[in-house]
Amino acid sequence: MNLASLIYTALVVLQVGIIVTGGAVRLTGSGLGCPTWPQCVSGSIAPVKHQAQGTLHSWIEFGNRLLTVVLVITILAAVIGAFRWGKGRSDWKIIRILAITQIVGIVAQIVLGGITVLTKLNPFTVSAHFLLSIVLIPPTLSLRERIFAKARTTVLPTTKLLIQIVTVLSVVVISLGTVVTGSGPHAGDAQAKRYHIDPRLISWIHADAVIALIGLTVALYLVIKVSEPIEVRSFIGKKVLLFLALCLGQGVIGYIQYFTHLPEALVALHLLGVGLIWLTIWNIGFKANVFSRQ
Repeated sequence: MNLASLIYTALVVLQVGIIVTGGAVRLTGSGLGCPTWPQCVSGSIAPVKHQAQGTLHSWIEFGNRLLTVVLVITILAAVIGAFRWGKGRSDWKIIRILAITQIVGIVAQIVLGGITVLTKLNPFTVSAHFLLSIVLIPPTLSLRERIFAKARTTVLPTTKLLIQIVTVLSVVVISLGTVVTGSGPHAGDAQAKRYHIDPRLISWIHADAVIALIGLTVALYLVIKVSEPIEVRSFIGKKVLLFLALCLGQGVIGYIQYFTHLPEALVALHLLGVGLIWLTIWNIGFKANVFSRQ
């Protein structure tokens, strides 16, 4: 693996990984393990001995902050690399925008993370913090794919429309998932506020949206299978099958965790699945030129 591949692959992995580590902070009740920001406690960036929040909680929260530092370093390397390896190419303007988006995004994440702590894990700021991570995955993946000039194709209008619908529905499913989380038991701290929504009702609405997503994904695959040229069926069809498998897996995990009262390990696995699902559907759209003409 050369330097460019290492940097941009690490960037994608970290953008997905920080979703999981952020979830670990919440699932272990460590959301206020470092109760101040940008310091962990007053007078110290790192946790201190005999901290009131407990050693484990403080270091879990601090560990997530350290991962953000790693992400910042990787972003800086990716931006420098973009100006070195992308300059002079036909899509240079887009590469430059995607690179700058990384800097703007991580600054916004750091600020929003601070607001989340200062508002004592208000569910609105927690949801926004998570959704911003989701928003940053597409430009990260697109930057990597453009730097390496990955192969792309053109699909028929019906296929394009279905990919767009599945992508939008994925956003709906993920957004509903944050409401489920914000009304459930894993708040990140025992004193954190919750959405005043019936957890059972919003969970079933979320489940219905997932069922609709799976149904439309099956329809997308069938349309590709019967109408697209063989090279498109092979190139895009396999990725749609992967997306379908991930959605089915997420559905199974979701039902199991609901009926087993949300065990932490399954919730963490569900969070990883969210990142992979979003990464996969955006990759399908990018490869099929659904969101860009270049």
